[in-house]
Amino acid sequence: MNILMVGDVYGEPGRQAVAKLLPRLRQEHAIDFAVVNVENAAGGFGVTAPIARQILEAGADVMTSGNHIWDKREIVEYITKENLLLRPANFPTGTPGVGHVTVKTGPHKVAVLNLMGRVFMLPIDCPFRKADEIVPELRRETPIVLVDMHCEATSESLAMGWYLDGRVSAVVGTHRHVQTADERVLPGGTAYITDLGLTGPTDGVIGVDRDQIIQRFLNQMPIRFETAKGPAALQGVVIVVEPETGRANSIRRLRVPA
Repeated sequence: MNILMVGDVYGEPGRQAVAKLLPRLRQEHAIDFAVVNVENAAGGFGVTAPIARQILEAGADVMTSGNHIWDKREIVEYITKENLLLRPANFPTGTPGVGHVTVKTGPHKVAVLNLMGRVFMLPIDCPFRKADEIVPELRRETPIVLVDMHCEATSESLAMGWYLDGRVSAVVGTHRHVQTADERVLPGGTAYITDLGLTGPTDGVIGVDRDQIIQRFLNQMPIRFETAKGPAALQGVVIVVEPETGRANSIRRLRVPA
């Protein structure tokens, strides 16, 4: 089974990259299942219902998110009804939406679990203990379990990869918007990468206008960030998984100009 996992979609350039490239990539790589992180899809901050529907129509099977999921208030109503848009599962009990979902694709089922780290981020529930709680439930439905670990610290992503090695098919990091070059299949058969990267403008700083970011570093004054202009790209990975066991056979980085 060929699985595509796409890094954080940022603003209109990211949405256009998804609309243009995702259908093509599904065909070129014979993709059976696609996961797209959408937490920055609305101008870099959150996602709206129309944008979420647009990304599903482009070919995403499941959408994941992170700390920006609540930046647009109207998403609360949508996420309570649409379980294909996930929020981190380790948000406190009672938070709207769901943190995992199992989807049938062809003869197989694929489970997706969205987690968020706590280092330099919100003081939410422990993602490691939450994974211990949820992964066995998912594996009773399917051996194919994909984890989006949305976090700031690279060490926390890597720790989760090793922690879940042999228990899930993939652990991929999101949030930092810089694609890492450490993709590998861990000894237990779990595909891993610290960060999928950014799907959006390539000439900014993690999606934002570069001059604004430089000025912020120079003078430390608050500024309203604007999405960078110019060329864009889609970044992510293609993972080949053995559907009967859930074991990953390979993982390969993608960076496709839009």
